Formats: sequence, C-alpha cells, structure tokens
Amino acid sequence: MQSKRHRSLLPELIRLEALIERLPATVKATELARFHSDLHSYPSYLIELAAFDATKPTLLLTGGVHGLERIGSAVLIAFLESLLQRLEWDHGLQHQLSQLNVLVLPMVNPVGMANHRRSNGNGVDLMRNAPVNCETTAAFLVGGHQYSARLPWYRGNPEQPEAESQVLFELVRQKLFQSPFSLVLDCHSGFGQVDRIWFPYAKSRKPLPHLAELYRLRQLLFDCYPHQAYQFEPQSLHYLCHGDLWDYLYDESLQQNTLFLPLTLEMGSWNWVRKNPFQLLSSLGLFHPVKPHRVKRVLRTHLTLFHFLIAATASHQQWRRAMFPRMLRQEAMELWY
Repeated sequence: MQSKRHRSLLPELIRLEALIERLPATVKATELARFHSDLHSYPSYLIELAAFDATKPTLLLTGGVHGLERIGSAVLIAFLESLLQRLEWDHGLQHQLSQLNVLVLPMVNPVGMANHRRSNGNGVDLMRNAPVNCETTAAFLVGGHQYSARLPWYRGNPEQPEAESQVLFELVRQKLFQSPFSLVLDCHSGFGQVDRIWFPYAKSRKPLPHLAELYRLRQLLFDCYPHQAYQFEPQSLHYLCHGDLWDYLYDESLQQNTLFLPLTLEMGSWNWVRKNPFQLLSSLGLFHPVKPHRVKRVLRTHLTLFHFLIAATASHQQWRRAMFPRMLRQEAMELWY
C-alpha cells in the first residue's frame, strides 16, 4: 500500500503505475532504479513499446529531470495512455511502431518531484551534473556552480555523477548507442513564453558536427506542420552552462558507430504565469500550469510533435538519403550562428 505522502505528492507516479498494471504483453515496463528520500523510495520506470531490437532506430522520450517541471512527466504519461489505447485497434500505428524502438522514461528524478525541488535528493541539478565544462564563460549561477547545494543549479561532483544521471547514461549506452540511429526528446518547462526545441551544444557556441541533420529535421517539422509554433534552435543562443547531460552523451556518441541526436523540449511556462499570475503563489506555479483547462491543453499540444518524431526516427534513412549536407549546414550557419 502506498503512503499518503506518495499518493499526494506524486500523482504522475500513481497514473504511471496504474498504466503499467494494464500493459499488454507486447509492452514492457522495467524499474531501472529506486531512489530514496527520508522514509520513502520512488521508482524510475522505463516503458518499452516492444522488445528492443538493436538493428532498428530508437526514439527515447524522457521527462521529470527537474522535479519542479512535472508537466514534462504528465505529457509523456498522457502520450503513453493515448498510444496504448490506439495499439488495441490501429493497424497503421502497429506497423509504424514495428519499424523502431520507442522507449519512454517519464520520471528521471522522482525524488525531486516528490520534494517539489528542481534538484534531486542531494540538492544536485541533474542538468548541470555531467562531467563536461563550458568552453567559455557560463552564465553566472544558472550555468552551474559548486558553491552550495542550497542554491539552485548546484553541480555536485561531476566526476562522480548522481545515481539518476548514471541511470540515464547507462540506458543511452545500452540501448541508443547500439542502434544505427536514435533521437531523444527530453521534456522540460520554464523558459520563455513560447515552446522551444533545443539541441546541443549548451557548453559552447560552436556548431555541433551533425548540424545539417538537425537543420533537415527542423525543415521536415516545419514543412509538414506549418502552423506549429515551436522555436527550433541551439540552446547556446540563450545561455551557456556546465554539465549538460545531452552535451556529454552527444560527445560520447561521436566515438560510437551510431548517429545520436538529442533534443530538449522547453515548454514556455512564462505564458501560463502571464495568464494567471496568482499561480506564482504555488511552489510549482512557475513551471506547471495550474488551471485544469490549461493542463489539458498542454497534454494535447505536443502529441503531434511526438508522432512526428516517431515517423522521423522510423524513416531516418529516407530523409537522410535525400540530404545535401554541405548546403544544409551553410543554411543552418546563416540561421543560427
């Protein structure tokens, strides 16, 4: 029996465990780790929509890296619920999902979510925790620091990453680096008034080696869905930071026989605050929509993006084969750098 604290502070976990209890036989749920806080422990579950096949491309969806940004976990759980309903009858979806691996890790940092904190149970900001340093000057404090765990954006000891970071590293190494191609979408909230899709680097304003592929992915999204409102750009356009998990994993992927493209979805939570300033009175108010109708709107807003990423991952050979890398890279440089 779950404790009252467990039930009241982690509604997302309750929804996820209820979903896991009714999974079909073809869908696998694995408890990757259990993280402890006070007298309670919280699992981190990985959902695999089919048995993993290293010969297929892989899409990984993650959320809950920052405990205050729990709307990311809610969006992923809502997406899973939708997929599982459709899998019962939708032959087109069944066929599409047979072409790739789809992995969902909805709650990377469940202790932070339970404690209503950005950081994990040790006061460490996981997105500043990787063993990689900014190549120039990082933004003061927000770019990661080692002054005190009492301040936000604390890096901890990057040479000994936190358990949550290690779980993510091992998942990517064991699954995504074994695939010929992989995409990641890591769901966050809290930056600006528009929804942004960011890609590395966060450590440098230099373009990453696979800039042409990311620019082509942006073209596909904007061409297929011209009425969407995402800003698709490198994180470095806004600020630089130490210890970005995806910078670290992307650089490691360059030594592997794979193409690994990590993206971050930054849901524009300032827009929610602008419409309802009173939600700032809540500890979650800056990062999570409070009004029920706004929560529902967010839960459905990004479904198109998720389905686009499934299609782009499954069909990566087709759109990459039609690329002109030199021309695309030049256009990307003119747009972003």
